[in-house]
Amino acid sequence: MGQEFDLIVIGAGPGGYVAAIKAAKLGMKTAVVEHRDVGGTCLNRGCIPAKAMIHASSLYREIQESGRFGIFVPEVGFDYGKILEYKEGTTKKLVQGVEQLMKSNGITFISGKGTLLPDRNVRVVSEASEMVIHGEKIILAAGSRPFILPVPGMELPGVLTSDELFQLKELPESLVMIGGGVIGVEFATVFAALGCKVTILEAMPRLISNLDKEISQSLKMILKKRGVDIHTSAAVRGVTRDGDLCICTYVEKEKEMTVTAQYVLCAAGRRPNTEGLFGDGVKPEMERGRVVVDERFQTTLEGVYAIGDLIKGMQLAHTASAQGIFVAEQLAGKEPSIDLSVVPSCVYTDPEIACVGLSEDAAKEQGLAVKTGKFIMSANGKSLITQEERGFIKIVAREETGEILGAQLMCARATDMVGELVTAVANKLTVRQLLKGMRAHPTYNEGIGEALEELEGGAIHVAPRRKR
Repeated sequence: MGQEFDLIVIGAGPGGYVAAIKAAKLGMKTAVVEHRDVGGTCLNRGCIPAKAMIHASSLYREIQESGRFGIFVPEVGFDYGKILEYKEGTTKKLVQGVEQLMKSNGITFISGKGTLLPDRNVRVVSEASEMVIHGEKIILAAGSRPFILPVPGMELPGVLTSDELFQLKELPESLVMIGGGVIGVEFATVFAALGCKVTILEAMPRLISNLDKEISQSLKMILKKRGVDIHTSAAVRGVTRDGDLCICTYVEKEKEMTVTAQYVLCAAGRRPNTEGLFGDGVKPEMERGRVVVDERFQTTLEGVYAIGDLIKGMQLAHTASAQGIFVAEQLAGKEPSIDLSVVPSCVYTDPEIACVGLSEDAAKEQGLAVKTGKFIMSANGKSLITQEERGFIKIVAREETGEILGAQLMCARATDMVGELVTAVANKLTVRQLLKGMRAHPTYNEGIGEALEELEGGAIHVAPRRKR
């Protein structure tokens, strides 16, 4: 038998490496097994590189439109290769940071493909060696991979996943997004800003259909204004090739149609990465490809836990990290410090989108009596200074007690501001409690205060509603 550990984590993504560091800080002898770069999809092929490209493309668009501020740039251009260098440099710094954190916390990092064997043994295979290690506890954190739509033509040249899109060395001239969820609309934001002709085909009746309806409608309007061609309730039937181009066939309003582009991005979601994760004779209970866990994240295998994209729930990096901390604290005999039921959702379009807790419609579906406070950000001083697109902040509270149940934001810095409202929902704070804190002027954050004031009888910077 090889080395012995208190905890072995398979996967070094945002769930795995965070769990490992937390466990090590709590005194557990910990090992992490990973066959690719640390940081997982988020740092290397997802969140971080995508947001870096969003920042670069948004900056380019902002410079193009700088004349509205009296700033004139006669010739504006970009070097796509340099954008990629910036994106890759950002990723590299963060990966190196995670590697250093694991090293400084005394974590044993083992490079190779990890496979769970009976009795909490783990086989690790790399090009150079093969070994078996043992852990008193195991956390499975192998993440996910792109889901390939089961239609003809997905294997053709020019049909890409998000992983492969990042590897392109030249800007596409045209791109069809199959999927109008978070991945689709974020990539549409990037490539449309850089001059690529973008088409979105979404099977659901609206974009990012799991979010507030008003957000979906506003985003569609903004993306269309920026030249993105959007088709909702559009069922993709397949892809064919014609020379150097891809032809995507879809059905919309019972009519078969086609759209042609240089590339097609399959952005229809992700699926658990369980390939090679379980050895012969060892497999936990599964449901629709996901590992089944209990409220403590333990699988049906004794001492084996699973977190992140491997299990049912929201496939978000911060969710996986929070679950990793939760499990590590449990294993160390500590009371879990995070409320896992309150999860913020963020979309890094321009303007940004952030949501937490219940929307007004969801609350009513649950039979809850609620009231809402809404502030249109066009009346916000900071938004006027920066000439933001029309946006809003909406807060949902219990009608009787004023307890904040949820919030939806679509405005500049929404993804930064939502943290205040996550704290409010997690701690069952009321509108009045949140209003006790003074907000600086001029800031985007004042919009939260205005939405809260609206819940208490009327926002300061909004004309009073006319009485009928």
